[in-house]
Amino acid sequence: QVQLVESGGGLVQAGGSLRLSCAASGRTFSNYAMGWFRQAPGKEREFVAAISQTSISAYYLDSVKGRFTISRDAAKNTVHLQMNSLKPEDTAVYYCAAQKPFTEISRSSSLYDYWGQGTQVTVSS
Repeated sequence: QVQLVESGGGLVQAGGSLRLSCAASGRTFSNYAMGWFRQAPGKEREFVAAISQTSISAYYLDSVKGRFTISRDAAKNTVHLQMNSLKPEDTAVYYCAAQKPFTEISRSSSLYDYWGQGTQVTVSS
């Protein structure tokens, strides 16, 4: 089992920044590609960003490219999502997730085995 705990959400004005963090525990962190997903009210959950086990590769949702950056800290078993130039349409609950171990980085939620409880991000206009 892998336990994931997100933090860093909140209310911010459009154009502002937030940094989400996800602390992982329970298994060898370096075995897992990690991702961030989000779900806005009345919408399906969507992929936001993912990072490979060694941080060599990263994928992003097109609408967040150039604004969001995913990173991981192996020493602290933590993954971050730096969100800049936030827009009202970024408002959602953001979830951290860990893929099945030893699998290649993916945008597909079906390949993620473990999920955090979510953290609310609200961007006001």
